[in-house]
Amino acid sequence: MGNPSDSADEANGIDELHGYAFEDLREGMTAAYSKTITEADIVLYADLTGDVNPAHLNQEYAAATLFKGRIAHGMLTAGLISTVIGTRLPGPGAIYVGQALRFKAPVRIGDTVVARVSVSKLNAGRRFVELKTTCSVGETIVIEGDATVMVPARD
Repeated sequence: MGNPSDSADEANGIDELHGYAFEDLREGMTAAYSKTITEADIVLYADLTGDVNPAHLNQEYAAATLFKGRIAHGMLTAGLISTVIGTRLPGPGAIYVGQALRFKAPVRIGDTVVARVSVSKLNAGRRFVELKTTCSVGETIVIEGDATVMVPARD
C-alpha cells in the first residue's frame, strides 16, 4: 500500500496504474490504498469544494460537537475509494456508475485511512462490476458501501 508515487514502488518496478480489462476480473479480487489525513488535506478539500463546515475547520466549534474535536470531511475520506477504483482495481478506464456509502465513525487529522475495494459481482452483458468498498482506521471501519463501475473490455 502507500501513495501511488512511493519511490520504493518505483524502484521495484511496480506500475501502480496497471488496471484490468473486464475479462481479467474475478470475484474476490481486492486492492487497497492508504493515506494519512493531514491538516492541509482538510483545508485544501474545504477550499476545493466550498465545504467550510466548522466541524472540519474550527477547533473551538468542533470541541462542542458530538465528536469533541475536528473531523475530516466524510467525502474526503470516501474519495480514497475512488483512488483505488481509478488506479488499482479495476484501474484506469473504470467509470463510476453508482456508489452507496454508510459513514460509521469519524476520521481525524493524523489518522491513516485504508480504502479497500473487493470485486463482489460481474455483469458481463453490461461490463459492470459491483464492488464492496470500505475505509478503515486501524481495526475501525469508518465507511462501508457498495460501488458499481463500468470497465472497458480488452481491445
